[in-house]
Amino acid sequence: MQIFLDALWDALKDSLLILPLLYLTYLLVSYFSHNDNEKYSKILHRTNKAGPVIGAFLGSIPQCGFSSVMSNLYSKKIVTLGTLIAVFISTSDEALPLMISKPEFIPKLLILMAIKLVYGIIVGYAIDGIISLCTRKKQVLHEYHDRHCHETEAITYEGGEILNSLPNTDEKHVEHCHDHECHHADEEEGGHKHSHSHCCATNIFLDALKHTAIILAYVFVATLIINLIRGYCGGLEPLKKIFTASPYLQVLFASFIGLIPNCAASVFLVEMFMEGVIMFPALVAGLSAGAGVGLIVLFTCNYKKIAVNIFITVLVFILAVIIGIITIFIPIW
Repeated sequence: MQIFLDALWDALKDSLLILPLLYLTYLLVSYFSHNDNEKYSKILHRTNKAGPVIGAFLGSIPQCGFSSVMSNLYSKKIVTLGTLIAVFISTSDEALPLMISKPEFIPKLLILMAIKLVYGIIVGYAIDGIISLCTRKKQVLHEYHDRHCHETEAITYEGGEILNSLPNTDEKHVEHCHDHECHHADEEEGGHKHSHSHCCATNIFLDALKHTAIILAYVFVATLIINLIRGYCGGLEPLKKIFTASPYLQVLFASFIGLIPNCAASVFLVEMFMEGVIMFPALVAGLSAGAGVGLIVLFTCNYKKIAVNIFITVLVFILAVIIGIITIFIPIW
């Protein structure tokens, strides 16, 4: 019983110690991002070519709000797949506030953010480039087919008059223009607006307090579990055995944990790293796979394309494992 009480007291004490700095961090985040997601979406829509860069920087902002916004915008075809992936990769959810609250981990935090930011931008542009190349090839084939049909096909009417049929490209162009106008009209009517009711309070102080309370609860539970294992097992060796000493398997396990659509996953990964249970490459992989509730929003808004959503989820996992393995060979950690 004494071990449990000691673990409980230590978890409570450690959680309360980070409370002031955690609240100040969330207050700052709330001030800059409060009710501004619509502005960011308009910027991305107007600067599509810079989408992966802007998206990666927005994803670096704490919380998972921007990953949710981008999932919604992607389902409406306002942002590209490359931009969406860049946001998912760069999103660290609650890792930044937690690591800032312990100054000794700030250097590792800066390295973590730099790796994820650069990787997100590179992958984002690579994906958009591949899609653009494939689209151009299909377009060339369609244009060749349309020209061939235009030259050879004709419709014979009464009286022997022969009129060339309208090329398929024209019909497609008319249809495309109509769809574009409808899509543009939806945007003007607020079709791509993102509701803030689920994540933002009216007052930034209450918003920051709410996020602080939630994350503090996660930190308390994670710390309590670690303290209980340390107390009853004489150390963290059981946890280290679970995650194994192999950095490659750590990367794999951490990437799976990162896919959990909840900020508790990022809190758990950061706590494991700060306690020395997992290595830095595993943390990079896990946080690169973690997009908060972004995946839930993607499956909700893009529900008609389940196969595409599954493909994106698998792609994010694979990309997270790749950057984790690459980080193993970078001597900066």
